[in-house]
Amino acid sequence: MQNDKSNTNGIPNNSISHQGLIGFMKSFRIHLMKQYIDDYYIGSIYYGDNNITYFPFTPKDLKKQKLKIAIVFNHQDLRFEVWLAGQNKQIQKQYWEIFKDSDWHKYHIPSTITDGFSIVDHILVVNPEFDNYDMLAEQIEAGALEFIKEIEYVLR
Repeated sequence: MQNDKSNTNGIPNNSISHQGLIGFMKSFRIHLMKQYIDDYYIGSIYYGDNNITYFPFTPKDLKKQKLKIAIVFNHQDLRFEVWLAGQNKQIQKQYWEIFKDSDWHKYHIPSTITDGFSIVDHILVVNPEFDNYDMLAEQIEAGALEFIKEIEYVLR
């Protein structure tokens, strides 16, 4: 990790290397598995493209509704997010329409789902401090649990 304020692209260097990010995500996922194994489905880490890294952290009740919660690191914006997503595009569209047409606006509802996976999303941590694992993990966990609580409340 570099300590400069920014690199030649103007991107802050308080971010972490790709390997460091993956290490954080693995450790954080294991922490959640130990804490929430009975009530949550916690899936594998998705390392796909250079845009996002994520893993599912879904209450079993939401999974039964073919929904999932994703803990996401957005590489472009250097931030952690939490997303409500559908198991497939049909489920995503069905639930997105429910939220889009409601008067509930606690969290961001995308204007379209054509190119994305999020039905509802929320920014948890901007420019995370990777040097303090405990603080960062606590911020993400608390924010994700609050988001899940709100989503479950709305879907009751």
